[in-house]
Amino acid sequence: MLELEKTPLKDCFLLKPSVFRDHRGTFLESFSQRRFEEVTGLQMDFVQDNQSSSIKGVLRGLHFQKGKYAQSKLVRTVVGSVLDVVVDLRPNSPTFRKSFKVVLSDENHHQLFVPAGFAHGFLTLSEISVFAYKCDQYFHKEADAGVYFNDPVFNIDWEYPQDEFILSEKDKNLPTFEELDL
Repeated sequence: MLELEKTPLKDCFLLKPSVFRDHRGTFLESFSQRRFEEVTGLQMDFVQDNQSSSIKGVLRGLHFQKGKYAQSKLVRTVVGSVLDVVVDLRPNSPTFRKSFKVVLSDENHHQLFVPAGFAHGFLTLSEISVFAYKCDQYFHKEADAGVYFNDPVFNIDWEYPQDEFILSEKDKNLPTFEELDL
């Protein structure tokens, strides 16, 4: 079974797979194209899988690819827990500039579908996290973009002391929303 839960953002949703637990541990089907299509009504051709590992306090994002290389993503945490955040950057969307956040963990096994045109980022809450992404477009360096994680336009509560964030130089220097060329 695969359960779909809508989020407040248009076209963005959580997927909750059935998890089978016993004295040995857990088993779940992390992805089935057929089940994904049945539950979501979407036909996606995921062409690239990415994985990152991060220590506690690492904030990655808010990232996106723009133009014809915009990516839809199906994201999940394999190990640990993260606060996952998305922002709708589609100017014609009724949820434009709105954000949504959810904890994704190896305990709940939830997955978040992030539509093309959204910025995405996450903050590692556990000592270590391993995060996996399925993408429907290949990465293109010339389309790589982002927006500053703490832009007041989005008013995101990261629920963590910001003086403890660990950011890459790239993420520290991302443009604000007002500076973006969408």
